[in-house]
Amino acid sequence: MLNVVLVEPEIPNNTGNIGRLCVGTESRLHLIHPFGFVINDKNLKRSGLDYWVHLDVTEYQNVEEWIAQIPDHSRVFLMSSHSDKSYLENEFQDGDWLVFGKESVGLSKEFMARFENHLTIPMSPLIRSFNIANSVAFVVGEAKRQIGLKK
Repeated sequence: MLNVVLVEPEIPNNTGNIGRLCVGTESRLHLIHPFGFVINDKNLKRSGLDYWVHLDVTEYQNVEEWIAQIPDHSRVFLMSSHSDKSYLENEFQDGDWLVFGKESVGLSKEFMARFENHLTIPMSPLIRSFNIANSVAFVVGEAKRQIGLKK
């Protein structure tokens, strides 16, 4: 099972869509506070539809609480538009941690310095970034494809 991590998510619709994706791909969702919304926000529930009750989701009060329970830091992959290595060049495994930053600014330099694996999604220079829900879908889809090939 893949682990999708959202660090300080700001937009409930994105988090709801990502939650729905996690249910559909049998992935776990990890949410690190603070959030830009209330977890029972109607927009979050609307985006997640009736699937939210089936979501394997864990909330953490801060980054330190999340980091303390990661069994293998070498399997944590941070997504950043500033990375040079494409997620398409990475070899994913079942149980990997796919980490995405807040919508407005991504992951901080301090956060990025905590882990060695940084990946990016190739994109046209005409845009700064993809929507986070689309980014999660790209990476989870590729990881699931690779894991399926290994079975």
